[in-house]
Amino acid sequence: MGAYASRRLLWAAITVILTSMVVFLLLRFIPGNILNIIQENMAANGGGPIDRAGISKLLGLNVPVYVQYTRWITGIVLHGNLGSSLMNSRPITPLIIQRIPLTFELCLMSLIIVLIISIPIGIYAAIRQDTILDRILRSFAIILISVPNFVIAGIITFYVFIWWHYFTPLVFISIGKDPLGNLGMMIMPALALGSQQTGGTMRVMRTMMLETLRQDYIRTAWAKGLRERVVVIRHALKNALIPVITMVGGWIPILIGGSVIIEYIFNLPGVGRLLFDALNNRDYPMISAITLILSVFVVLSNLLVDLAYGWLDPRIHYQ
Repeated sequence: MGAYASRRLLWAAITVILTSMVVFLLLRFIPGNILNIIQENMAANGGGPIDRAGISKLLGLNVPVYVQYTRWITGIVLHGNLGSSLMNSRPITPLIIQRIPLTFELCLMSLIIVLIISIPIGIYAAIRQDTILDRILRSFAIILISVPNFVIAGIITFYVFIWWHYFTPLVFISIGKDPLGNLGMMIMPALALGSQQTGGTMRVMRTMMLETLRQDYIRTAWAKGLRERVVVIRHALKNALIPVITMVGGWIPILIGGSVIIEYIFNLPGVGRLLFDALNNRDYPMISAITLILSVFVVLSNLLVDLAYGWLDPRIHYQ
């Protein structure tokens, strides 16, 4: 397993570097640029024309893209410096460190909710196949898959306000200061963010559990007179979970990407909201830095998912 993990880490590093290069290049093709935004802000505040050449040189945009990338990646490798924001000249690293815990909490809470809801429901639907409740649960899963998470966010917000007269606080509540207040603030965004993944995981869990329950070793367990609970949890669940764990690895980048719009809807000051603002302002270093950090997190998460296969099924060997 050590050799396998080492190879995967090497490929992970290559993947992250290629991702950063592609994003760094593609950002330059976004319509508009930071100089136009600065000019518009100056005009809105009653200022005159700006020295575009001087500002471009000051921001380091007067050199070719490959030179900009080389300077940026060299600063990261040698000094751990992600650069400075083009909009306010503030260092990027403290801004991301300040906001990334919120996004991590949102994605983690959403992932936990997905697994807590979908796995038990998928198991129950499988062992009670073709009953009325099974059909209802399958229809519910299809609805969750079909409706975008930002629509779910609007529905949750509206009906929670109508039924319980509760609205998400406008000021973020830190988990360190008020854990219950933080949970109350984050539960609705987490539910909305993981809605589609919940429906998809329910269907996959049901399908894989049905397939596993038809295996010969499960029939042998039934023939021995074991209780249903023992057969399902001890003998069938681990093998049925392998495709679900694979899906979890695929859900992680989707949850991170979905956090951008969810944080904006619920006014959460996370990395997703920071990325949204950076895209609007054409803040190239900020976008590149956030993309780099998120790509590292996604690649490492998928590596952990792959390593989890061996724990779930000892028959899986890494070569």
